[in-house]
Amino acid sequence: MFLLYIKAFHIISVIAWMAGVLYLPRLFVYHTEAEKGSRQSETFKVMERRLLKAIITPAMIASWVFGLVLAFQTVNWSQAGWFHLKLVLVVALSGFTGFLARWTRDFAEDRNTHTQRFFRIANEVPTLLMIVIVILAVVKPF
Repeated sequence: MFLLYIKAFHIISVIAWMAGVLYLPRLFVYHTEAEKGSRQSETFKVMERRLLKAIITPAMIASWVFGLVLAFQTVNWSQAGWFHLKLVLVVALSGFTGFLARWTRDFAEDRNTHTQRFFRIANEVPTLLMIVIVILAVVKPF
């Protein structure tokens, strides 16, 4: 029963993490249109900071904690090639989250140099990672 609760909390935290990493780059797309120092730009700064600090970062940490508990309890590490690849992709998603934090700081300091197109493309990265991670976790192809 304990592991079922851990799995439930893992899924909940992953959903929250993904919601944040999918939404924050969209905010960046719109923020690039706002004039620096404008009321709209300042509102985006607050939204971005709160999303990162109150949702994305705690959800990422919870995903890691619950995921590692599950892994240590259920995965046969010597025969789980799928899990090794999944772990690499989750590290990549965590790295992407780090880029989001840096871009949030850049916007907060009015130092953004990226275009809307850049953020539109960046917005696809977590989607692609999520697709492969979920397939690996559910199908366990190797």
